[in-house]
Amino acid sequence: MNDSKLKRCLSLFIQFFKIGAFTFGGGYAMIPIMQKEFVESHHYIEKEDILDIIAISQSTPGAISVNSATFIGQHIAGFWGSVCATIGLIIPPYIFILLISSVLGWFESQKYVQYAFMGIKAGVLALITKAMITMFKQCPKNVLAYILMLGSLIASAFLNVNLVFILITCAVIGLVSSIFYKKPEEEKHK
Repeated sequence: MNDSKLKRCLSLFIQFFKIGAFTFGGGYAMIPIMQKEFVESHHYIEKEDILDIIAISQSTPGAISVNSATFIGQHIAGFWGSVCATIGLIIPPYIFILLISSVLGWFESQKYVQYAFMGIKAGVLALITKAMITMFKQCPKNVLAYILMLGSLIASAFLNVNLVFILITCAVIGLVSSIFYKKPEEEKHK
């Protein structure tokens, strides 16, 4: 591994270590932080690419935060980048959970801890909302996209349809529509 790649891997480890250590609320709360860090601050990833990475991370088995770290690391520095990013992300929560589990009963009964978690929940909701708005801005805007978005919301929030089924259905509809949409576009350019 050359010096440049080693530096990028170390940078990925440190950046994801910070994200893992200071972000509460899971993967969706981490999305705006990852975007700010890797798209806006360091320009490692294009704005359009982060949406693809998030979509792939949601569609693959595992936690979205770990999947995102793996894909971002791979995109920036290849295999070792994905390893460093993933390990950097999972070490802080692992240590935190290990420490908390030993005093969990006492910890949960503390009023100040309960109040702090109420505040953290509000902050997490804000981060998830920001991630949703950012992803909405980057998604294609057409009738089909709006129908899929509304249908997915209704199916998941009100009809309790399994999320895997929703994702597969949306993927198939998107694939089929792109096949039919490309044919007229390709003929138009001939």
